[in-house]
Amino acid sequence: MKTRSLLPALVLAAAALTGCSAQQGTTINLYISPEDHLQTVVDRCTEQAHGRYRIVYHKLPRGADGQREQMARRLAAGDGAMDVLGLDVTWVPEFAEAGWIEPWTGADEAAATRDVLPAPLATARWQGKLYGATKNTNVQLLWYDDRVTPRPPRSFDEMMDRARQLKAGGEPYEIVFTGAQYEGLVVFYNTLVASAGGHILSDDGKSVVLDDGAVRALALLKTLTSSGITDPSLTNQKEDEVSRAFQRGQAAFELNWPFVYAAYAQERPRDLAHLRWAPYPSVVPGRPSRVTIGGYHLAVSSYSPHRREAFEAALCLRSPASQKYQALVDGLPPSLAPVYRDPAPLDPARPADPAGNPTMAQRYPMRDDILAALRDAAVRPLTPAYQNLSTVVSKVLSPPDGIDPAATAAELRERLTDALNSRGVIP
Repeated sequence: MKTRSLLPALVLAAAALTGCSAQQGTTINLYISPEDHLQTVVDRCTEQAHGRYRIVYHKLPRGADGQREQMARRLAAGDGAMDVLGLDVTWVPEFAEAGWIEPWTGADEAAATRDVLPAPLATARWQGKLYGATKNTNVQLLWYDDRVTPRPPRSFDEMMDRARQLKAGGEPYEIVFTGAQYEGLVVFYNTLVASAGGHILSDDGKSVVLDDGAVRALALLKTLTSSGITDPSLTNQKEDEVSRAFQRGQAAFELNWPFVYAAYAQERPRDLAHLRWAPYPSVVPGRPSRVTIGGYHLAVSSYSPHRREAFEAALCLRSPASQKYQALVDGLPPSLAPVYRDPAPLDPARPADPAGNPTMAQRYPMRDDILAALRDAAVRPLTPAYQNLSTVVSKVLSPPDGIDPAATAAELRERLTDALNSRGVIP
């Protein structure tokens, strides 16, 4: 009797749920790092879906390690509540090899690869397949104040000599970069290795090389950090700390990402005219440096029950309009070449106003140097075991002033071999 009395209520509840679903459409869950204005992009893409789906933005931890750990644990458990994933460029091989993300094919692949700069596109592929749509890219530059240094140093040797001269004269002299024990130190070392013509792993990512160029990079890192010309808090400095040290006027040279320009414009607008940038100093005189590429890709979870809509949503989230918007308001360098040359202001309906309606030329005066660096950018070792490698490299190199090039190289070879085979490392 009680069972029969419940049936009408259950039917009505199911009808109500069905109506709600039809009205609201499918939910596409986006998991990615916190970005100040990404919600605006999400809302625009939801509006463009015309009710077929709505995108919900779930913010992952700010640190890359925390982002990866949360997604990896949920995907390893087959969690179907994640649809679109924001992946650091180093995670594609691992997630693809584990079967956690879907390859991009057909019309989706064609749309995701159109106008993409070659270097970012290379990091979105694994074993000949595309696993991510490039959302934004990143590459570091040398930043300096032309009142302290009228012209940029062309090499690390020249930069270090200039820093010593400035220190002797009582001027701002420090060379600041990401020296904390984390991925930023790995990025810096990888740039030195590639710029010296060296390799950490073989091209297929299956064996440890750590050749003469890698050893030369260790020697340079040791010299740089043991000569009294870096910040005393080097081993605690990540990107934001490096930027603030330069803004305080204690550093002469900063090696960091392009967000530096927007941060400096906000914190020290009166001094912005004196902020200058240049390509990375060379490690080998006469040979341009190869700077490590950064950025994020959008991937579709293999466990998503709405993969068709997830691919469509991802394409909207990294469309030319979306990339331009985030380049102008969040300082994220686009992965699409035409966006750099787009002359229109943020709001095409209004004339360009430097105070509130910027153009790419205004926010990215360093765009030619970014594009030049991306043409021959260095890629971090592509391997499913990258997280293990990164953990080992950052630990062995920290603190950098304790490096003994020959002994450290030997330790890295042994421990990286273990890392490739998942021995002795907990990612």
